[in-house]
Amino acid sequence: MSKGKSILVDTSRCTACRGCQVACKQWNGLPGTKTKQIGTYQNPQDLSAQTWKLVRFSEGVKENGKPYWYFFSEQCRHCVDPACKDAIGGYSPEGVVQDEETGAIIFTDKAKEAPLEEVKGACPFNIPRQDEKTKAYAKCTMCIDRVKNGKLPACVLSCPTGAMSFGDRDAILEAAQKRVEELKKTYPKAMALNADEVRVIYIVTDDPKKYHEFAAA
Repeated sequence: MSKGKSILVDTSRCTACRGCQVACKQWNGLPGTKTKQIGTYQNPQDLSAQTWKLVRFSEGVKENGKPYWYFFSEQCRHCVDPACKDAIGGYSPEGVVQDEETGAIIFTDKAKEAPLEEVKGACPFNIPRQDEKTKAYAKCTMCIDRVKNGKLPACVLSCPTGAMSFGDRDAILEAAQKRVEELKKTYPKAMALNADEVRVIYIVTDDPKKYHEFAAA
């Protein structure tokens, strides 16, 4: 397999406009989901078979007593060595396809043969979701239909602040390293999460757990 593609998500540049979340819904023809207000701007409250991209909101108090408000635009990480592929493969070898050109991880209709508990349990980022009615598994596809036609993933294209970028994996890894070095001057805890293991690389400026329970593997 070639080194493929990667997406870089710089959370320090994210304003939680949720343009990426809307773009994902629009491009993939995903329906809206019923939600309710529970005291946070995060909406809906979790990923689902109908929501593949979700901007998570997290707030709290730092060690120095100052408040923080972090945004984390979550999606499938498209792992270089995907554990979900192994978990589903035990039930259906054709249930997951790893695209040779991009490295994107794609669920097929045959993935439904694997039990949800095992599939979700295998993923260190708690990503896979299953449609309650059809039992089909669903998640971000890296907009492989767009990428194969020379276009950017819809979420990347929609980002107005440059928080998301897409390209050849080597170039993205280099950009991530450079950005972390810049951020460390102001934010000593800045880091790129699991950069060697995933294709969707997040840069954070604080403890990953403050962003989301499954921000880092």
